[in-house]
Amino acid sequence: ASHQSFIGAFWSHSLVITDGPQDKSGLVDEVGSEDDLYNEFRSSSNRFRHPGGGGEQLAINELISDGSVCAEALWDHVTMDDQELGFKAGDVIEVVDATNKEWWWGRVLDSEGWFPASFVRLRVNQDEPMEEYLAHLDGASEGGRASMGGPLGPGLPCKEQMRANVINEIMNTERDYIKHLKDICEGYIKQCRKRTDMFTEEQLRTIFGNIDELYRFQKKFLKALEKKFNKDHPHLSEIGSCFLEHQTNFQIYSEYCNNHPNACVQLSKVMKIKKYVFFFEACRLLQKMIDISLDGFLLTPVQKICKYPLQLAELLKYTNPQHRDYKDVEAALNAMKNVARLINERKRRLENIDKIAQWQSSIEDWEGEDILSRSSDLIFSGDLTKISQPQAKGQQRMFFLFDHQLVFCKKDLLRRDILYYKGRLDMDQMQVVDVEDGKDKDFNMSVKNALKLCSPGGEEVHLLCAKKPEQKQRWLRAFADEREQVQHDLETGFTITEVQKKQAMLNASKSHPTGKPKGEFQLFVMPYYDFLLRQKHPTLPTSLPQQQVIMLAEPKRKTSNFWHNIGRLTPFKK
Repeated sequence: ASHQSFIGAFWSHSLVITDGPQDKSGLVDEVGSEDDLYNEFRSSSNRFRHPGGGGEQLAINELISDGSVCAEALWDHVTMDDQELGFKAGDVIEVVDATNKEWWWGRVLDSEGWFPASFVRLRVNQDEPMEEYLAHLDGASEGGRASMGGPLGPGLPCKEQMRANVINEIMNTERDYIKHLKDICEGYIKQCRKRTDMFTEEQLRTIFGNIDELYRFQKKFLKALEKKFNKDHPHLSEIGSCFLEHQTNFQIYSEYCNNHPNACVQLSKVMKIKKYVFFFEACRLLQKMIDISLDGFLLTPVQKICKYPLQLAELLKYTNPQHRDYKDVEAALNAMKNVARLINERKRRLENIDKIAQWQSSIEDWEGEDILSRSSDLIFSGDLTKISQPQAKGQQRMFFLFDHQLVFCKKDLLRRDILYYKGRLDMDQMQVVDVEDGKDKDFNMSVKNALKLCSPGGEEVHLLCAKKPEQKQRWLRAFADEREQVQHDLETGFTITEVQKKQAMLNASKSHPTGKPKGEFQLFVMPYYDFLLRQKHPTLPTSLPQQQVIMLAEPKRKTSNFWHNIGRLTPFKK
């Protein structure tokens, strides 16, 4: 079937509503049955590729065969599969095979494996960026480009020319990104809203998140950049202030990034139904968008917010300290790193709620509201002796400090991996008091390595004793961290939605289909970096590791207390 009839067939099956009349007569007969068309589409996803891709891929593979190509990692690639190649941002990767557009085979030191092509930037002879090299192959005249060490362009020194290149890259990628967002909003969302028989507003909100809000903001941001852009002399442009003026607005990406996993799940569900496959492809063709699936388009904002710190770092590298833009670029780099760090932290918190829900499901005799009703992060955990009035009798308990609440459990005498719920304390209503060693007046007993949790009026007092002084100090720091985190969440507006809480609890219940298992907590405390089952032969990964893209953060954020503490829970292992 021709390209024209293929688009027409999609229109006829998907009923995309265009702004003008359509003549759809005879289109179904022209291309065959719906099943034939569906199979044709699934088997020919590369047929309508955007121009230029094939030639570029051939050039890359030719260079690889000559051994003259290496890749610089732009992002950390963390993997749990030994058939994938792990590396850190900045690592140099030897590219062995780039036949596949999305996954390449490469080597770092003694390790080989698959890695996502979007995570790296190719360089020729360890120096020249691949984009410039390919452009040079396509149209540069002989001698038109000098060596990287000397002057480039019309009399500009190397550093100024490199700064001009970075500025141009920022401007071009920003313009391309605006078009990308516009295509999604007008090509997909606008059409979906016309089809109330296929989509609910809730579905659309889940699939597309707040991308329309991103689009409105990015248009304003681009206008600000254009005002600061010196078209005749790009190296003189002063764009650092634009990032500083809009740094708080970039935080709207947090909502989008947090929703993205849910979008992938919802999209995968509807794409199992033929009419939705037809519909989305018709939207793409009608909007004349490049041949990338919808999930690929929706990943771009996640990648975009991660790329800003990289671009600004590159800009700072080629900006002289005497340049009027230097201080603003330096401040902008730190600001955008903080934005990426905040988004990373929020994403980590959202990922943790599933694990916390699983933890609760492993606790025997749970009472009261779910832990997620008020909390979303485990801050610290460990053994303490609990003494409460009026009995003043010591009880050995396992304590789990979450934001807003402290949960304590009793270990099974025989099965140490089983916990029984015994209660919780509201940390919003408790004051932490450091207790000196010696006789305590409230409990009329000698104590050591102790602290108290007291209600403001003194009606409720709990004495907690650690085995060693350093354990007590660690708990005091943890209680301070808990209050600091609650305040930080309040200031940044971090919340977990009711839908997200319910979904996490539902996921936890589904993971235990035959009832609550004994010792399931052991699965919860396994190191998250354990490898998946190994395969004999390397197989190409089926999709990009979308959940890892956001883990750019440069410098890397401090390891979360959540994983640190989970790893410490060795008494629960059989």
